[in-house]
Amino acid sequence: MEHKHIGAVVLDEQAIACGVEKVAAQLNQDFKDAVVITVVPGGMLFTADLVRKLNFDINMDYISCPHTPGDRNNSSTIVYHQNIDINGRDVILVDDAIESGGTMRRLVEHLKTNYSPKSVSVAILFVKPGRVLIDAKQYYALEMDNDDLLIGFGMPWENKYRNLPCVVKLKV
Repeated sequence: MEHKHIGAVVLDEQAIACGVEKVAAQLNQDFKDAVVITVVPGGMLFTADLVRKLNFDINMDYISCPHTPGDRNNSSTIVYHQNIDINGRDVILVDDAIESGGTMRRLVEHLKTNYSPKSVSVAILFVKPGRVLIDAKQYYALEMDNDDLLIGFGMPWENKYRNLPCVVKLKV
């Protein structure tokens, strides 16, 4: 793997594992049954780790809305095939991080407006400062103190680096 964009480690594998445990514990307190909808492709790694720690019944589905990291005005098409009926169900949207929050806000609004879930919550590993208001309960492990561009553990740069087992600062 080419390493020219890999900077300092922000979250190592142990910190990520602790974050997964923290979010799972929060969700385990609040849910007995839910539909987990992964925001793909970024949320795939976090979802895989998270669902194995959940002790309530789940169904799983996925949704996508391609965006550029940090883009507060994402207007790309939302793609959701609704493989699982979410009408009247608790829904947990899972992604790696909330950077600006614009995409997640659109996804929450889309599901609430078009599919009548009982509730929509958001589970993410970490959030960044200065994010927009999202009309959903948020479960997260960490709140970053700056807005550095980060890659790894699902987050890309130039469609690479998603498979890094840790989160690192982007070097440009």
